[in-house]
Amino acid sequence: MTRTPRSPALGRLPIPTLGLVLVLALAPAPLRAQVPEGWRDAELVFHTFSIAAVDLDTGEAGVAVTTRNACVGNGVPWVRAGVGAVATQAATRTEYGEEILDRVEAGETAQAALSAALASDPGANRRQIGVATIDGGIGQFTGTTTNPWSGQRSGVDYAVQGNLLEGPEVVEAVARSFEQSRGSGRHLADRLVAALEAGQAAGGDARKGRIQSAAVRVADPREGMAQRPDGETVFIHVCEHPTPVAELRRIHDTVSGTLGHRVLQSYAGSDVQQLKILLHALGFYQSEVDELSRDRSFGDFDTETAEAVDAFRASAGLSTPSEGSPSGLVDADTVDALWAALEAAGLATDVRMQLRTLTRIRR
Repeated sequence: MTRTPRSPALGRLPIPTLGLVLVLALAPAPLRAQVPEGWRDAELVFHTFSIAAVDLDTGEAGVAVTTRNACVGNGVPWVRAGVGAVATQAATRTEYGEEILDRVEAGETAQAALSAALASDPGANRRQIGVATIDGGIGQFTGTTTNPWSGQRSGVDYAVQGNLLEGPEVVEAVARSFEQSRGSGRHLADRLVAALEAGQAAGGDARKGRIQSAAVRVADPREGMAQRPDGETVFIHVCEHPTPVAELRRIHDTVSGTLGHRVLQSYAGSDVQQLKILLHALGFYQSEVDELSRDRSFGDFDTETAEAVDAFRASAGLSTPSEGSPSGLVDADTVDALWAALEAAGLATDVRMQLRTLTRIRR
């Protein structure tokens, strides 16, 4: 809690004045210091691209977004466990998040809920909204006065929308990435971040030299998947960063303990378990057994694991201890080579399904 220092002068004030000071000090005051400078006395605007999506197998609903404005996570993404997700942007009306989700929860379709919300909005033509619901419903709207380039794409489980972008290739890259990750065994948050990465690589926001931010937000209705009563499992908000999408990925992978978020040499943890599963699938670790033992030592990076890593690195043409590298070196190149080998062997999807519980975010 932040405390305001007492002024020594207060002790010399007459009693009535002191009482007035105390009343004023205790009165509610706007927390203006918590509001980004660009939001003060101005309309909330997020020219941006985003994806609102659901995983029809797990029931997860989420939004990922990035823009060249500060603190995009405060305004654009809205999720509700067991209902769906809303992205509200351009001339952003934050009330749309709860209003549309309330309508969907009451039984309206995604498009009907969106249309009803827009019908009473005099500023509708300056809005851009995407809605995805867990029953596979999609709703989208791009106003006629949003900035070029503006547009949208959708599929059975996602709505991608963007305005003031480099061009249509941005939303197309986001959509393509999300479609290609269906059935991959990856968590929804991971897939959403990957979709943002694809859009950013295709050009992203057309503006230059501005503050940037990004966010991903996911809710999961399944029992025991969230530690919050509202079912929200992921809310990573990069309020300002020179490369916010890359930072979003770094935070996601670090918090989820995804293999590759650190260089492994002699550690213990769930990423070590993931490493052993990958090496076993490729025949480099305990190939004599059909299934690895999940005992207390499963997460330990031991000599046997290091030797398996060295053997894999040699097979992949990576440097080995005989060439001066540390024994058991698991760096980004090692992880990329492991997944490339699994993809080539047709094992990647099955392995990802095994890793789901080891990389789940439940914060």
